[in-house]
Amino acid sequence: QVQLVESGGGLVQPGGSLRLSCLASGSISSFHTMGWYRQASGQQRELVATITSSGSSNYADSVQGRFTISRDNAENTVYLQMNSLKPEDTAVYYCYGRQWIYNTGYWGQGTQVTVSS
Repeated sequence: QVQLVESGGGLVQPGGSLRLSCLASGSISSFHTMGWYRQASGQQRELVATITSSGSSNYADSVQGRFTISRDNAENTVYLQMNSLKPEDTAVYYCYGRQWIYNTGYWGQGTQVTVSS
C-alpha cells in the first residue's frame, strides 16, 4: 500500500523560495515516474515537473529555470525546490507517482503554497 505525503508548503513573499518534500511509504524505486502537479483555486490541475527513475526531468514552461525537481532514493523522497516564486505560483501542490507494476498511479494529499506580499 503506497502513500505519498507532501510537506513544506506555506506562505512566502514574491521572490522567495520554498522546498516541497514528498515522502513515500516505500521505495520510490518502485515508481518509474514521479512528479509534482498544482491546482490553483478554480483552475484545472496542471503539470509542474516530473522526474523518471533514470533521472530525466521535465518542467512546465512557466516554472522552467525557477523550479528544480530531484529524487533521493535512499530517503524515499522527491523534492521540488521552488525559487523566485511569483504570485501566479499560488496553488495546492500535489505529489504524483506512477509505479512500474501495472503502471499504477498515486497522488499525495496536497500542500498549499501561497505567494503574496
